[in-house]
Amino acid sequence: MGLALRSLYAILLVTVLLSAPCHGQDAYVCSRATYYGSPDCLGTPTGACGYREYGRVVNGGDVSGASRLYRNGTGCGACYQVRCKGAPCCSEEGVKVVVTDYGEGDRTDFILSTHAYANLARPGFALELFAYGVVDIEYKRIPCQYPGYNLLFKVHEHSRFPDYLAIVILYQAGTYDTVALEVWQEDCKQWRPMRRAYGTVWDMPNPPKGALRFRIKVIRSDEAKWVQPSNPVLTSEWKAGVAYDTTIQLT
Repeated sequence: MGLALRSLYAILLVTVLLSAPCHGQDAYVCSRATYYGSPDCLGTPTGACGYREYGRVVNGGDVSGASRLYRNGTGCGACYQVRCKGAPCCSEEGVKVVVTDYGEGDRTDFILSTHAYANLARPGFALELFAYGVVDIEYKRIPCQYPGYNLLFKVHEHSRFPDYLAIVILYQAGTYDTVALEVWQEDCKQWRPMRRAYGTVWDMPNPPKGALRFRIKVIRSDEAKWVQPSNPVLTSEWKAGVAYDTTIQLT
């Protein structure tokens, strides 16, 4: 076997191993995880999903960067149960994390916040787990749950009223992925698509005037649907940095 073919075979083998279900755990996938440091052990406000401060503190700071699970931004906001394996300091339950960033490690699917990585360990054994640096894990996607919160549309801080609008989607519950966001243009009587700028940031130059109605297309393994609030979400004089309640509850 030539060198090029051997290299290709090795790459394919690693890919298969990383995505293979764990033995005896059909719902889980085997992989590896590491962690990144931050001053307060929580998430980062500069992540590739565009969440800013929300990405630092959501889910109590139990957040993660992801590589292939990032899925060009579609994976932002997805929740996973992650359990480390093979180390005596690992807890049985592990930790629930929210994907808030993109990151690549040493054949890892997750780069956890320090807070989340510590929660992989049994009580009192976090320092022992940190000594590993990279650990074997198993993970599965789970529904996100945000009691007391509807889906929010935050006007991104880089928006400029009235010429440029960017929306960040927050508190997306369930196991849905957002694949489209559209705004209603009353004078043309049509829906105008917004562009996924990056992560969970959707933008549009020259948005319609007045109060703005939206609809959002979400998908999961067994369903695809458009969800539309009954009333306008943004006021006619929307402001950058402000989060607006959609009244939508995804489950």
